[in-house]
Amino acid sequence: MSTDYEIGMLWVEGPLSYVEVLCAQSFLDAGHHVKLYHYKDVQNVPEGVELIHGDTVLEIDKFIQHGRTGSFALFSDVFRYHLLQQNDRMIWADLDAYCVKPFASHTGHFFGWESDTHINGGVLGLPPDSDALGQLLEMSEDEYGIPEWYSDREKARLQQLKDEGTPIHVGDMKWGVWGPQAVTHYLQKTGEDKYAFPIEGLYPVGFRDRRLLMRARATQKVQNMITDNTYSVHFYGRRVREFLSDIGGMPEPDSWMDQILKKHEIDCEAAPVLSRAEKAALKAEEAAGRIRTAPRVATGKGGANLTDLADRFGSDKGSTKHRYTELYHMLLHPYRERDFNFLEMGLLIGGPEQGHSPERETTDAPSIRMWLEYFPNAHIHGLDISDFTWFKDERFTFHRCDMDERDEITEAIEEIDPAPLIVLDDASHASHHQQNAFLEIFPRLESGGLYIIEDLRWQPEAYEKPGITKTAELFRSWLEKRVFEHSDPVIAAEFNALSEDISGCIIETARFLRGRKDQVVVIHKK
Repeated sequence: MSTDYEIGMLWVEGPLSYVEVLCAQSFLDAGHHVKLYHYKDVQNVPEGVELIHGDTVLEIDKFIQHGRTGSFALFSDVFRYHLLQQNDRMIWADLDAYCVKPFASHTGHFFGWESDTHINGGVLGLPPDSDALGQLLEMSEDEYGIPEWYSDREKARLQQLKDEGTPIHVGDMKWGVWGPQAVTHYLQKTGEDKYAFPIEGLYPVGFRDRRLLMRARATQKVQNMITDNTYSVHFYGRRVREFLSDIGGMPEPDSWMDQILKKHEIDCEAAPVLSRAEKAALKAEEAAGRIRTAPRVATGKGGANLTDLADRFGSDKGSTKHRYTELYHMLLHPYRERDFNFLEMGLLIGGPEQGHSPERETTDAPSIRMWLEYFPNAHIHGLDISDFTWFKDERFTFHRCDMDERDEITEAIEEIDPAPLIVLDDASHASHHQQNAFLEIFPRLESGGLYIIEDLRWQPEAYEKPGITKTAELFRSWLEKRVFEHSDPVIAAEFNALSEDISGCIIETARFLRGRKDQVVVIHKK
């Protein structure tokens, strides 16, 4: 059974509640690389999830919505079929699917029965050459198509309406027509239903029992429903969020959901489940134009805002995730028109720190495109363990480097002449990699320059050394005592030798929220 499958998800726009945060985090904690596709601003995305604009999969000028509910489920159905057709080792998961154990498949098929009569596509893996997938894609090309699994009588009625010039749109048909109904029909038609897991595999807690997930008295019952053969639990997102809203916004203490929220260390206050009144108020504000729901680029005397550029290019440094650019715009705006060298380490999410090969194929470098536009006169340098030589721009130079090897870091920085004025470390986030880079690069940083290290609160298990002092703790000790304290005295001595060249530093918490973990440090060189 192969376990190296990526997980694909979709969230069209808006903030994730802690229910979705929990589900995404569960896949990360199971060892999967998670790709979250979106079309507008998305907030509260967990650290480690790769954000990708949905246009890379399916460009569409309108969203197909269900006529009765206004849900984007129909578009989501079509999106997942295109995603699976374009990716060989991808399993789709709705953002209300909680991962119990790593997903694995030896055929590319990964789906399960939700009841005795239908297979649900909330979790769906199909190989690109699947006959069923091909027919699902063909079916979804016609928004007024007549489902072939309908009864002869119903097909005749729909055909008559079509002949009369009043065809029925898919959005006005029964719920699930392009989802579970179609998935079940075509998998059975092609014989691929033989790969379906039994109910316990993906839907052990059914729709009717969903409220048990949030009830303390039902915890043992839920645990009994989940077996050694269970891969995931479905939360039935909208309905579960509504129920949580009705009971005060949180599951009951010691309920099964409460236990897994604690297990995955989910900050529920940072991503609350909104009450119906709160959602109505947000919609009213949005309608009145007081809330921005789509990326824009604001310009003025100072030029485009860095956060807007990040959102436009799909960088996780913007409002959709970390919000680093709110700080960077204030710090870096005075440098905008200057001619200088800028260095960023780590050019794309999903490298070896996420379990992928250094030889992975890279297809984008969103922050590099952002910096090229933000600094029109600067030369941008990029450093990464993977290959980005395909990225061509007269103001961009790529340096390939393994952060485990200090000699390679030294060689790369010596190729940058004159010395960089601004350096940003967004590489593997392993503590010793961050510290290797600082010790080799900071002495060569131009006087008056800034050295920035991101993602201080997350270190990859694949790289992190046991017992090593975290980079956040290292700089906290300097801020408090003006002395670098480190578990390795040799490293401590190297850092303290650089202390006199530091005029000051600031450490900011995740999303600038009080009580959150340290997330980014900025060091100014004398």
